[in-house]
Amino acid sequence: MKNIKTFPKIILFISMLSGTIWIGSYLTRLAVSYQVFEGTDFTLRAYLTPANLNPVFQTILPAIITGIISFPVFLIFFILFLFTSKISLKQNGWLFIITVLVFITAPFELYLSAIDYKIICLVYTTGFNGQEALKLVIERFKIFSSFPIIELLCYASIIFLLIFKPLQKTSETIDL
Repeated sequence: MKNIKTFPKIILFISMLSGTIWIGSYLTRLAVSYQVFEGTDFTLRAYLTPANLNPVFQTILPAIITGIISFPVFLIFFILFLFTSKISLKQNGWLFIITVLVFITAPFELYLSAIDYKIICLVYTTGFNGQEALKLVIERFKIFSSFPIIELLCYASIIFLLIFKPLQKTSETIDL
């Protein structure tokens, strides 16, 4: 990574920045969304009624919008980094594992972003109905119940791989 030119470094910086922003918004949205329900049966907490769901979704909305923008930016700039840096995935196993993790989780996250987009559209309509948005949030949780946690653990392992860079071939390594 020391021999990378300036342009790929800028692309890597934008990719890492947007990925960090996405993870932050993702954690924020999950923390607020899970606090709306009691247990795993998706019943609203006692202090929430269908009438006062609007402020809850107004609170979550910035995190949803940030996530729906920053993840595609992260994905695009990560792909651009792979092409512009010309780092060999064969020589750098850590980058190969990161690439596999990103490309495996991306389709699922893009699907969940489509549900988030529906929530955004519902919140911005004039006759906003909190029940419709609540149904979409429950659908999002039911479709991929534990996927957000698994995805966050995958991206935490990406940070580990970026720091320690295991499985990196050196010039002394003999190929068989």
